[in-house]
Amino acid sequence: MEQPSQSVVLLLAEDDDDDFLLVQEALQESRVLHELHRVKDGEEAMNFLLRRGPYQKPQAAPTPALILLDLNMPRKDGHEVLREIKSNPVLRHIPVVILTTSKAQADIVCSYDLGVNSFIRKPGSFQGLVEVLQALTRYWFKIVELPTKG
Repeated sequence: MEQPSQSVVLLLAEDDDDDFLLVQEALQESRVLHELHRVKDGEEAMNFLLRRGPYQKPQAAPTPALILLDLNMPRKDGHEVLREIKSNPVLRHIPVVILTTSKAQADIVCSYDLGVNSFIRKPGSFQGLVEVLQALTRYWFKIVELPTKG
């Protein structure tokens, strides 16, 4: 796969350490030039995106080109985070992809009602996750046109 001209900033909102490690390894395996930032709950996600608390400096919280959002997180769930992102004029242009184990139709409908860009069920295998992340990053960074910053 052709590399982007520069590293893409990804924000992963994932509370499960094992799932985080799998996504991290799958991204490395997919050979996407990336800078991965992780937050462990919805409150931390919003602090990162709004540069509050420990994320006040831009280098601590660069604006992500893509947000990978789990639904089931402590303190603020993925739907609450999605609602806040898509209602914020500064953040709403950032693509958000739900990456979850949920198979509930209600979660899918609610996510799209709130403005999610894609809803993806986590594959059951590591190779499946690599393939999903390759397709996802190819789509968002090679195929579609996104607004430029600034």
